[in-house]
Amino acid sequence: MTEPSPDPAMLVDQMAALVGLSLQPDHQPGVIENFVRITAIAQLITEFPLPEEIEIAPIFEP
Repeated sequence: MTEPSPDPAMLVDQMAALVGLSLQPDHQPGVIENFVRITAIAQLITEFPLPEEIEIAPIFEP
């Protein structure tokens, strides 16, 4: 059973308070919208299945 997703507006408010960021009321809807988009992208990445034999590279070399 999965947990219900937290309210994005609540998360944005909590994170802003945590880092001491004062959001203007007219900016908040855009911040929430972008947060929802970023969350969806992150979910695609974190849920991507990887084989067990994959190891983390010790050094990043572009």
